[in-house]
Amino acid sequence: MAKQNWRWFHKLGSPPHVFRIAGAMAPWLGGLGLAALAVATVWGLAFAPPDYEQGDGFRIIYVHVPSAWLSLFVYTMMAVACAVGLIWRMKVAFAVAVAAAPLGAAFTFLSLATGSLWGQPMWGTWWTWDPRLTSQLILLFLYLGFIALNRAFQDQRSGDRASGLLAVVGVINVPIIHFSVDWWHSLHQPATIAKFGAPSIDTAMLIPLLIMAVGFKLYFFWLLLLQLRSELLLREKRASWVADLVSGGPSSRAVQGGKIDV
Repeated sequence: MAKQNWRWFHKLGSPPHVFRIAGAMAPWLGGLGLAALAVATVWGLAFAPPDYEQGDGFRIIYVHVPSAWLSLFVYTMMAVACAVGLIWRMKVAFAVAVAAAPLGAAFTFLSLATGSLWGQPMWGTWWTWDPRLTSQLILLFLYLGFIALNRAFQDQRSGDRASGLLAVVGVINVPIIHFSVDWWHSLHQPATIAKFGAPSIDTAMLIPLLIMAVGFKLYFFWLLLLQLRSELLLREKRASWVADLVSGGPSSRAVQGGKIDV
């Protein structure tokens, strides 16, 4: 019975099994994500009321906040995946982290860029060494460091271990970013949504923001699954299931059709 309960976990260590699952889920996540983004965009731009202080300029929140939330989520997910890879030597877990890193870096850059565009008219400056902004910039460097370190080794396992350790150690920056506005009073406003108590934002503005956040997350997972399939093919290029996949052999139908467990 215990073996049955853990069978699903062990199957996640099989590259062809994960390749097949990712291929089956990707279109659904992509469709749902794009639908949520479309609804939230129309709602946020056309129907949400303007802010009483910032006017229509506040609407950049619908890109800035979801990208900032996602930047923290992706790094935390990478750290967990790398911890699984280091503890159980599961190479698929490292592949997930490697596939997620460029996406997390892109969302982190987007949060910094939109924050700068938002801050200039509101604060009168494009950038300040504020604790929230500085720790978010460090997060971008952690993403870039992870990518560079993983690619610095000719041996993939050495690169996975070295970059995995960086991801696990670097996750300490995530709570620092989240609580920085509570620990240090600075130019950046305190938390308005992710906090104890009711959010300090009108419901008419909050609902499209939450839909946009869901859309961002679904969109990320869609891209992640596509990137993960490419990463698995690259890492398993000498494996028989990849050769069959390319040649259209029997294993190809199993991997793509989901008829058997590989």
